[in-house]
Amino acid sequence: MSVSFARVGARIGLVAGVGLTLAMGACAPLRSHQGYIIDADLVNSVQPGVDNRASVAQVLGRPTIASQFGTQDWYYVARDSRNLNFQKPKAKDQIALKISFDANGTVTSVTRTGAEQIASIDPYGKTTPTLGKKRGFFEDLFGNIGTVGAAGTGGQGGRGGGGGGGRDTP
Repeated sequence: MSVSFARVGARIGLVAGVGLTLAMGACAPLRSHQGYIIDADLVNSVQPGVDNRASVAQVLGRPTIASQFGTQDWYYVARDSRNLNFQKPKAKDQIALKISFDANGTVTSVTRTGAEQIASIDPYGKTTPTLGKKRGFFEDLFGNIGTVGAAGTGGQGGRGGGGGGGRDTP
């Protein structure tokens, strides 16, 4: 009888050990990296007044973001984040490298920022608030029936199409 109790005890211990191992593995944080992989030596090789857009693109590659208006800046952004299971990822570290150019395309400055620039934004609920009448599900689904092509709504109904140059003739 004592042999069977020992086997049962060993099996319970084995099952408990496997279960504990699986439970601990499920709580391990997931790590992710998003964006540019920054190499400090390459970044330090970019010198203001010496390098231009072509040399920066050759050394660092294409930027993550390039400004479209005003001063011409290139941004290289990298973020490391972690999360447990199915929670939202939380940023642990971030590096944003801003390279500014003058009108001739020469580098004027290289600026680095870190995680202090991360903004926490709380959206207002799951919908965007709007002015006007609140519409229900069925109004959204069936609300346009009969209005497409009706006179006065911008469709081609009513007078038989466009082509009148914007004037109604009798």
